[in-house]
Amino acid sequence: MSKLSQNYVITIVGPTAIGKTALSIKLAQHYSSEIVSADSRQFFKEMAIGTAVPSQEELSAAPHHFIQHKSVKESFNVGDFERDAISKIEELHQKNPIVVVAGGSGLYVKAVTNGLDYFPEVDSNIRTTLNLQFETEGLIPLQEQLKNLDPISYNTIAIDNPKRVIRALEICIGTGLPYSSFLTNSEKNRAFKTIKIGLNAERAIIYDRINQRVDLMIENGLLEEAKAMLPYKNLNALNTVGYKELFAYFEGESTLEFAISEIKKNTRRFAKRQLTWFRKDNSITWFDYETDVDAIINYVNLQID
Repeated sequence: MSKLSQNYVITIVGPTAIGKTALSIKLAQHYSSEIVSADSRQFFKEMAIGTAVPSQEELSAAPHHFIQHKSVKESFNVGDFERDAISKIEELHQKNPIVVVAGGSGLYVKAVTNGLDYFPEVDSNIRTTLNLQFETEGLIPLQEQLKNLDPISYNTIAIDNPKRVIRALEICIGTGLPYSSFLTNSEKNRAFKTIKIGLNAERAIIYDRINQRVDLMIENGLLEEAKAMLPYKNLNALNTVGYKELFAYFEGESTLEFAISEIKKNTRRFAKRQLTWFRKDNSITWFDYETDVDAIINYVNLQID
């Protein structure tokens, strides 16, 4: 691959449980390359089971980066990831013109390929106040506040996601300007060309794969892993599917059977949001999840010739 005239990043995206890890390993092996994970749930070392971290066998099949490299007690946001991931990709490109980026966190993939919009620093007390308001009053008052301050964001962000609503509000309050006014959609110049590959399947297949994965997580010890995280349940990293439902069970708010059914339901909803995000990107070439890897390699080779 040393004869290539420029560097490339191959991104593997798609809904959870679709097979991104397996494909990324096969591509990395074929191109003697390495994998940068863009799965924001797999950064944290205490959350191996509930985030479906690649197995030791998978991790040893190809070099991986940004897998379980942080503690839930450490702050690590998408801006930090953009900085660190680009630095790592530049380092890897010194050895090989191809790097594989895999993950279902759309914003984190975008941070690598397109860069993020700039947001000014605001007083951290604003977020603390908004989080407290969310805990005491719920999401609806925050949604109404955002509707008044920034109707564009109200109509475009994931309005049912508390993190997204609070993030938009803290920028509105902290700067006196709408959150949407900082969204330029201008791409940063990258020192590589991106080849974007998406994996997909019929909805029933995706849902069945999710249900099977959740059952396997329970068998593999998710309850014990989540119980160990209960003292840290208010940390941002743990406000995620697979943990928050079990926290409710541990605190007597639901039965275990209901908690597991909620994990499956919320993971299916998450997969739907993932597809909605990725389908907005017309530069992604989609393949059925059962497509032979040789066909995908042939496609990639056509892009780098």
